[in-house]
Amino acid sequence: MNHDIDIKKVRINCFRQSKVPGEFMLQMRVPGGLVQAKYLKNVQEIAETFGNGTFHIGMRQTFNVPGIKYENIEKVNEYIKNYIEEVEVDECNCDMEVDNSGYPTIGARNIMACIGNSHCIKANANTKDMANKIEKLVFPSNYHIKVSVAGCPNDCAKGHFQDFGVIGEARMEYHPERCISCGACVRACEHHSTRVLSLNDRGTIDKDACCCVGCGECVLACPTGAWTRRPEKFYRVVIGGRTGKQNPRMGKTFLNFATEEVVLGMFANWQKFSAWALDYKPEYLHGGHLIDRAGYHKFKEIILDGVKLNPECQVAENIYWAETEYRSNINVKPISMHKSIDSNRPVR
Repeated sequence: MNHDIDIKKVRINCFRQSKVPGEFMLQMRVPGGLVQAKYLKNVQEIAETFGNGTFHIGMRQTFNVPGIKYENIEKVNEYIKNYIEEVEVDECNCDMEVDNSGYPTIGARNIMACIGNSHCIKANANTKDMANKIEKLVFPSNYHIKVSVAGCPNDCAKGHFQDFGVIGEARMEYHPERCISCGACVRACEHHSTRVLSLNDRGTIDKDACCCVGCGECVLACPTGAWTRRPEKFYRVVIGGRTGKQNPRMGKTFLNFATEEVVLGMFANWQKFSAWALDYKPEYLHGGHLIDRAGYHKFKEIILDGVKLNPECQVAENIYWAETEYRSNINVKPISMHKSIDSNRPVR
């Protein structure tokens, strides 16, 4: 390895080290996972001119171009200037100066999103629009955060495994005068959601509102329009999820039925919370770990500071995460790789 290469510096610049000495992979951000198709020409040009002719759809919906030699990084940074300006500044309105130096930071990771209600019949929200608005609040920054936006509680965007998952919800209205007692909504809720609907003796629908997740399956199933979505947009926010080797876990609900204004107000406080948790010394430490370090109640205090909650919004009083823990035990015998393992039985 060339010891003159500053790996940390080029990483901040959105270049990832390769196992091939002196080679790197550029991560081109794609906020919300959606850009105009014309930019694929830029990806092709970079891959064929500076890379190895291939590109990888990154796990965070980035355009990843491997095989870039260290000595070509400056040329690549100059090449992507217009892309950054059009995608980050013109589209997301991120507050940043764009020059020939490439990306200013890898801090706030590319915000992921499913296709949302611009296409999907189940989606309650325009995920790309929300992703762009969140990008404006968190990028660029040296404080690290992973965010994903899902259009509905199906959570195809895997928001439950991010620092913050933003999930589009709807409030439904029931119009009994249109109901024909067919039970289609009850069956849909039973098969696809949280089983909160039932057909009563009067031939109308009862709903246990406490457990409704705002998915809208009842609306899709109803043949007469007896269920409709309210025009207001709502979101659930789950926090603290993560993958990885140590202590992977699924995020838990922080806010439920929050408006866009509340969600954006929360993200506007993110950098303030991160700075407090890290004593104003940015580290490569993601949001879930910062919440753990600060404690849930301190996190809640700072992240909701000055945020006016809408009347429907619910805030978790406490959050208890369930983590997968790996502990060394000298009394545990090695498992033979030739034997099958029953995951439901303890290893002895």
